Amino acid sequence: MMKSSVFPSISENNLFKQSDQMKQIINYALVNFYPNASGTSGVAIDNKIEQAMDLVKSHLMFAVREEVEVLKEKIAELMERISHLEMENSILKANATQETLAQLGHPSSS
Repeated sequence: MMKSSVFPSISENNLFKQSDQMKQIINYALVNFYPNASGTSGVAIDNKIEQAMDLVKSHLMFAVREEVEVLKEKIAELMERISHLEMENSILKANATQETLAQLGHPSSS
C-alpha cells in the first residue's frame, strides 16, 4: 500500500529537526568564529564570517543532496507503478466489452 505523503522525507517533524540542526550550526559558528577582541582586524573578521558561511553552506548542500536522493527513489517507484498500471489498463481494455469501452470513451457528466 502506498504511503499518504508523496514526499515522506519532507515531513513537519523532519523540517523541525533540520531547523534545530541549522540553529546548532549557526550557534557553533557564532561562538567559534565571532571575534571577541576589539583589536581584531577587518580582514580576520571577514575570514571568520566566510568560514561560518561555508560551514552553513556545506550543511545545507548535504541536506539537499539527501533530499534529492529520497526524491529520486520515490520517482523511480512511481514510474514503476505507472508502468504496471498502464500494463493492467491495456489488459483490462483488451478484455472489456464494447459497451464498457464506449463508457470509457464518453464519461458521463453526472
